[in-house]
Amino acid sequence: MARRRDKAATREAILEAARTVLASDGPDALSLSKVANLAGINRGTAYQHFETREQLVEATVQWVSDYLSNTIFGEAGVGEVGHWEGGAEDRPLYEVVEGLVDFAVDNPALCRIWLFEVLASDKPGEDKFFRQFKESTQQMAKTEVAKGGIDSEALSVLMLAGYFLWPVWVDSHAKTKKERENMKTRMRQEVLRLFLHGVIKADDHPHILKHVRDREKQRSGIKVGW
Repeated sequence: MARRRDKAATREAILEAARTVLASDGPDALSLSKVANLAGINRGTAYQHFETREQLVEATVQWVSDYLSNTIFGEAGVGEVGHWEGGAEDRPLYEVVEGLVDFAVDNPALCRIWLFEVLASDKPGEDKFFRQFKESTQQMAKTEVAKGGIDSEALSVLMLAGYFLWPVWVDSHAKTKKERENMKTRMRQEVLRLFLHGVIKADDHPHILKHVRDREKQRSGIKVGW
């Protein structure tokens, strides 16, 4: 049992080191020897877990995609009134957008790895996390609160690119925790504005607009004008 735990711990150490390399330098910089050195193990041990560099890249990217899916979605789905449902409570639009913005800004390394993987893939639409995000967008587009004619795939690409690229701007401009929170607020408010006036029929469902405005004022102290 101890050997199994040690083997699992070693594999996780290798994957953690691989994530560090991918996030900082991209997939072209990844090598088993470099990862082994960073993980504090010898190269032979690394080869016992991953025989080739390609296997290591694939396993690392799969870990990130699974982590994104499990962390952001969990068991969530989309309800008939435009809410994401999961477990005992619904997740209204505000909570979904808030969660995605917070996660992206707080986990820039994972966002970079995912973007590297998508850019390098011949079939980016088959990524597990993207498929799940697109499916949730499709479900939302079918609800009574959504406007007609929504291109779910194009909207999913647009939103994920925005969410996952924004941390690059945050790291460039924000030097303090307060500045990072301000950058979160800017992205959150812009995404909500786009949803309310481009995706959701807010005029026909004023309770959604009121809820979003009230929640934003509660979190940021700002009374939004949209």
